[in-house]
Amino acid sequence: MAEIEREAMEYDVVIVGAGPAGLSAAIRLKQLDADLNVVVLEKGSEVGAHILSGAVLDPVGLNKLIPDWKDKGAPLNVPVKEDNFYMLGEAGQIRIPNFVMPPLMNNHGNYIVSMGNVCRWMAEQAEEMGVEIFPGMSCSEVVYGDNGEVKGVVAGEFGKNPDGTPGPSYEPGMELHGKYVFLGEGVRGSLSKQVIAKYDLAAKSDVQKYGLGMKEIWEIDPEKHSEGTVTHTMGWPLEGNAGGGSFIYHLENNQVYVGFVVHLNYKNPHVFPYMEFQRFKHHPQVAELLKGGKRVAYGARAISEGGYQSMPQLEFPGGALLGCAAGMVNVPRIKGNHNAMLSGIAAAEVAVDAIKIGLGGDLLDGYDKAVRKGEIGEDLKKVRNVKPLWSKYGLLASLGIGGMDMWMNTFGIGFLGTLAHGKSDADATEEASKHKEIDYPKPDGTLSFDRLTNVSFSFTNHEESQPAHLHLIDPSVPVDVNLPKYAGPSARYCPAGVYEFVGEGDDTKFQINFQNCVHCKTCDIKDPSQNIIWTVPQGGDGPNYPNM
Repeated sequence: MAEIEREAMEYDVVIVGAGPAGLSAAIRLKQLDADLNVVVLEKGSEVGAHILSGAVLDPVGLNKLIPDWKDKGAPLNVPVKEDNFYMLGEAGQIRIPNFVMPPLMNNHGNYIVSMGNVCRWMAEQAEEMGVEIFPGMSCSEVVYGDNGEVKGVVAGEFGKNPDGTPGPSYEPGMELHGKYVFLGEGVRGSLSKQVIAKYDLAAKSDVQKYGLGMKEIWEIDPEKHSEGTVTHTMGWPLEGNAGGGSFIYHLENNQVYVGFVVHLNYKNPHVFPYMEFQRFKHHPQVAELLKGGKRVAYGARAISEGGYQSMPQLEFPGGALLGCAAGMVNVPRIKGNHNAMLSGIAAAEVAVDAIKIGLGGDLLDGYDKAVRKGEIGEDLKKVRNVKPLWSKYGLLASLGIGGMDMWMNTFGIGFLGTLAHGKSDADATEEASKHKEIDYPKPDGTLSFDRLTNVSFSFTNHEESQPAHLHLIDPSVPVDVNLPKYAGPSARYCPAGVYEFVGEGDDTKFQINFQNCVHCKTCDIKDPSQNIIWTVPQGGDGPNYPNM
């Protein structure tokens, strides 16, 4: 096929992803130099459409970026009033006293928010300053310069046939070039993954670790609603099968966020994270809260959990990795949005200084150091051993030794040093023959729901005539390797029912229902053969989260 010719547009800074990191960078760039040409490209149909987060927001990043955010109407309306921690058994629970928790676990001064709505508000602030924001513009390729630097991205390619060839309404998209390109795609971003590999940015870091976060929004009985209450649980139903836990946040309008996180380093390929989440809602404490209520939205997203030791080098020739594209989540706090904002601010400040002296396309020297030696590094370093302790020794060790390590690190004493994570989440998966199948209760349609019903509450849509955005490196591997060896785990680890094995015996086929995909990236992470590559569909496709 002939090389595609595209028009090009020149900017000072091109930002991929209108999440908290990308929008913070855009705003900070314009604060420092109003004459800079800044563009933000967002694959969702609108800003916020693909944003899914818990979320209890630590406003430290927002305070630094827009100190008068309250006066400007930022949607931080529900301050945390009460913190609860529980260890669950199948029929009961034990409350963990707040005073034994390290100070960093305290949510005083934080807010229960919809990060989708926070990002929509941030986009308004950015546009008022002259930032160009283009939603519905998937960035499908990196554009490299003559010296091997990142020069820009290709955005807005539409109309390919299912086989990848240009269709009758094909639009080639445009190249958007920048002196610097910021990748703020979130966890396991497709361009970020390519850039990390091309420049070997992870050479000196530990493996990245991940969790799968699933979330429903419920409208509940006003009598049971307690605005500002934050509850976290551990233990049942996961117990020894996997690490993880739940969150329940009471926001305004009699709504609660009900969420569940499963760490993706589980060994047993029979684990079904989505069904663990559905089973959790039948715990007496949770079932009573939700009784008489209704679920109004559902979504899922991978979470970076490697933390301090897993962050790759953040600078590359021509740009930088922002926020969760690099993995800046504080796992015990289940918070990363504040660090995403701080990273966007730091990258912007370094870029402005470089542009002022005529630089561009070079290594954005100083950004990586600003992250590791600044507030982000300080935040992540205190909790760096909690995840590896949990992975290697289980929940109780993580609570006991990890809690002590967090307390000691609060006073600047790191008695454990920095522990390593070990295997990747894909490599952690063991053969099915070593484990028992898990019998999950059938969803009742009231508290618990089947996947496809719940996916309809993510308002996901993909144009079916386009190529599947989920690629198999070797199409034979799912049936010939993953099914006999690992019992076909993709049929379970995907929270949207994208993958299924149809037929029996020699007629078994692997089917990809890419229309269901909520862009969580779990398949790209957990597939034991690392045979699935997640790429972007055409712009605007995917979930349309209202206020996740």
